[in-house]
Amino acid sequence: MSSTTNTSTQHTSTIGAIGAPSRRNTELALLAFAVVIPVFAYANVGLAINDEVPTGLLGYGLGMGLLAGIGHVVVRRFAAYADPLLLPLATLLNGLGLVFIWRLDQSERLQNLAENAFGAFTPSAPKQLLFSALGLALFVVVVIFLKDHRILQRYTYISMAVALVLLVLPLVPGLGDDTFGAKIWIRIPGVGTIQPGEFAKIILAIFFSGYLMVKRDALALASRRFMGLYLPRGRDLGPIITIWAVSLLILIFENDLGSSLLFFGMFVIMLYVATERT
Repeated sequence: MSSTTNTSTQHTSTIGAIGAPSRRNTELALLAFAVVIPVFAYANVGLAINDEVPTGLLGYGLGMGLLAGIGHVVVRRFAAYADPLLLPLATLLNGLGLVFIWRLDQSERLQNLAENAFGAFTPSAPKQLLFSALGLALFVVVVIFLKDHRILQRYTYISMAVALVLLVLPLVPGLGDDTFGAKIWIRIPGVGTIQPGEFAKIILAIFFSGYLMVKRDALALASRRFMGLYLPRGRDLGPIITIWAVSLLILIFENDLGSSLLFFGMFVIMLYVATERT
């Protein structure tokens, strides 16, 4: 009995000393796949278009690996217990996005050569790679200086207002830029065009999460039956439904249906995660 108790106590103290696994090595392994897959895609595009491996393959792979490595080191140092899937998923999506843009660049270059439009081609992929580096820099700043994400809950309604302003900006005359029928860009002199809706997505996610954190119990428990469904009280669900609907309407007027679908999905998923109710 004494031996069993000592063994149990020793086992418990060992677990307490070690703590929960950080899963950073899992993240590192996933990052390796997240870099290798876009590199193979890059090579595949080059072989499909020019029947040869692209000359910039090595540089692309090293660049992606360097960015992923920096992100991993920062997470390992400042957010050791973060979810190990988020950084690899972001790296994979970013890498595949760069491959798609490079594929479009090659098609445009071949079209210009066929039309003898020399000097009119400006590749977009290098600029997107620069944006990837800037995005990583912003990620590093957030991870290092935002020690506790719960601080953002203080700015729930401020986030809502800022997000709506960003969504409306492309509709402002003289500021919005109509590209291929979609009014989702704004033109800033000396900088170029940016898409404020991309920032609004992040800020609206902060609003949704902050609001649902406070109201999730009321949304999950206090409900009334309507047409066979149990729905939350209007005063609890009303504000978030209103902001979601306004966001969708703005995006529909801007002909940005892809973002509208993304907003709808984000809203439904976060509502389900908060309430655990189908």
